[in-house]
Amino acid sequence: MAKTAECLAYKAFGLQIHSEIPLPELARSEEQELLGSISVVQAELSDRWQSIPKVSSSMGVADNEVMFEVKGTAVFSIQAGSVIAVSPAAEADEDCVRLFILGSCMGILLMQRGVLPLHGSALVINNRAYALVGRSGAGKSTLASYLMDQGCSMISDDVIPVIVQNGHPLAIPGYPQQKLWQQSLDYLGMNSSSYRPLFQRETKFAVPVHDRFHAEPLPLAGIFELGVSPDGPVAIQPVLGMERFPVLFSHTYQKQVVDRLGLREWHFGLLASFVNRLPLYRLNRPAEGFSAPAQAGLIFETIHNSLKEG
Repeated sequence: MAKTAECLAYKAFGLQIHSEIPLPELARSEEQELLGSISVVQAELSDRWQSIPKVSSSMGVADNEVMFEVKGTAVFSIQAGSVIAVSPAAEADEDCVRLFILGSCMGILLMQRGVLPLHGSALVINNRAYALVGRSGAGKSTLASYLMDQGCSMISDDVIPVIVQNGHPLAIPGYPQQKLWQQSLDYLGMNSSSYRPLFQRETKFAVPVHDRFHAEPLPLAGIFELGVSPDGPVAIQPVLGMERFPVLFSHTYQKQVVDRLGLREWHFGLLASFVNRLPLYRLNRPAEGFSAPAQAGLIFETIHNSLKEG
């Protein structure tokens, strides 16, 4: 993976990103962004990787630096919320390197900057942002794509940056791309030959959504936690009381580094500042079949009822 001759400026996650590595998924920008600027650089990290205290065979943490290694791809270093350094392996695939820069690295960097990264998809419904969160395989991206077919816009997929202003959470746009499995494309009637497979995941594809992307921050008005109930039916219920905290914690992107970076107090305080102001719901679907239309119907009905009551 050759180093580029110039440093390009992009925008995503509320940041202006000055990168020595081309990031074609992102929009170019020469303007200061809401959350400031960061740098993505290529660097020789082998000595630092050997010396940093390890918390696992693939991750090291020291002060305000997190390093991790992806065998055959790169060693990554996220430093003080301002720099992502990358040391690619000789055989590294550029697509794979970018996946980790725009995913795991950004999630850690946002936490270092005091920004909550939720793991999910955020969409615009009634001019406000709503997040879909859930474990891998819960159907977040599939439901998000179906909602976009119904006229909703996407704010972010995979990593949702959230800041709090005057006690109210604000969802910050990511970048205009979704990641969808082959099965999801089939359900949605989309031809996979039109999209680029993600590295070593030939059944998961990068789907551009430039025409359905909302590029401005919006108030986060609610969260839907998606789950799978083996025998169905599609059903929704509110998440109440202290159960809200574990929901938000469990769907924090790269939550395993919260304690390792000494951020538990910050994380708890940030969640506490808005958790009781934000409606949370648990939305379950059957394990088999395409239930996105029924899920979307319940989401629209729930939002309509909450606005009417409010």
